[in-house]
Amino acid sequence: MSAPGETAVLWFRRDLRLHDHAALLSASERADKVLALFVLDEKLLNPSGAPRLAFLRGCLEELSAQLDGRLLLVHGDPVREVVKAAASVGAKSVHVSADCAPYGRRRDEAVAKELESRGIEWVETGSPYAITPGRVTKPDGAPYQVFTAFSRAWREYSWPSPARTGKSTVDWVEPARSNAVLKAPPLGDTKLPQPGERAVLRRWKRFLDDGLNDYHTARDRPDFDATTRLSPYLHWGCVHPRTLLADLAERRGEGAQALRSELAWREFHADVLWHRPDAARANYDKRFDDLEYDEDEAAFEMWCQGRTGYPIVDAGMRQLLTEGWLHNRVRMIVASFLVKDLHQPWWCGARHFMRHLVDGDLASNQLNWQWVAGSGTDAAPYFRVFNPTTQGEKFDPQGDYVRRYLPELRGIGGKAVHQPWKLKAQPEGYPAPIVDHAHERRVALDRFARISRAARRRA
Repeated sequence: MSAPGETAVLWFRRDLRLHDHAALLSASERADKVLALFVLDEKLLNPSGAPRLAFLRGCLEELSAQLDGRLLLVHGDPVREVVKAAASVGAKSVHVSADCAPYGRRRDEAVAKELESRGIEWVETGSPYAITPGRVTKPDGAPYQVFTAFSRAWREYSWPSPARTGKSTVDWVEPARSNAVLKAPPLGDTKLPQPGERAVLRRWKRFLDDGLNDYHTARDRPDFDATTRLSPYLHWGCVHPRTLLADLAERRGEGAQALRSELAWREFHADVLWHRPDAARANYDKRFDDLEYDEDEAAFEMWCQGRTGYPIVDAGMRQLLTEGWLHNRVRMIVASFLVKDLHQPWWCGARHFMRHLVDGDLASNQLNWQWVAGSGTDAAPYFRVFNPTTQGEKFDPQGDYVRRYLPELRGIGGKAVHQPWKLKAQPEGYPAPIVDHAHERRVALDRFARISRAARRRA
């Protein structure tokens, strides 16, 4: 039961929703009046590209509209601004969903310390994950380093049912201060999904009705619109994975099983980063610190622009530029090409993705890049070198995805579009391949073999 007349602050972060909100439920149990707060923190905003900032702005506008304009948006140092907001309404407690990222953990520790020095309680309830990172461990308490074992333990771990919360859960306090404004760089022609909680719940319902049954087979096809497209909403917490898992629990079949596995991957990467925060910037597997890279800014720029001469790679990079999103299978293909054909450091590609992805998520992005690069948690990584031509022919068999994003190749029918260099008449305006894949594959394997031999000698 809430204390009559008591006020609390609900500091929104990566939980921009009102339904299934554990921290909101916690606030309602302490107070009958709640101030909704969001802090525009430059340390988080500065690394974000235009798509992510624009989507965040839309999500905040949608949340504020759901609250009839009673979302206090402030700009500045969270330590100062959260304390200031709590003091302005005489709050006895500040409620949050736990932030599990490296910076968020340090920031929250500082905010909690300052609040508690002023007699204001700091209350963490839930997180952006079904199971908060760090909780799923081996029997001896050690973290899992292999996805299969983690996934098995994660599925056996119990998580609460979705919290029954909404706009009417508490009385929302009218902010006394004027709202700040989140400024986002111009998007140009980039097309973003509709932001906010209501949009994602509509999308999720459509997917359950029309897309789930075929998800296990169709999700690898970039020429189909067969993925959930939920990643931007999951990143900002417009929907909680617990909501999705509760709905999936009622479904049988390989599609539901495959989607649960994809959600488990998201949780695994968050768990890895929880235990190894250094993996956001450095190799998880330290053997790879000795890997030889090429310094070729021109090649990197051609990869960024989608001008490598390999159609599936170029289509993917142009999709990223025009939509702020990239199909998961194609993310792996373009990442492999950068790291193993162009021999560039994985963190350069990861940084480019974070600037352009609307769903840019530190744990998922960095550790997926490390998975492709071979420097992550995978036990036998360096043999995996994606052939961009065969990948294109297998997962875009008729070339529809390539033609959608490469207008220079729209005159080429069928799967021939994946090898335009074999045509008698070269397509006007499209470049020849900038490297020979077969040769670069051998170079990559030789370099990986050298660091493996060196590691064995040191052992």
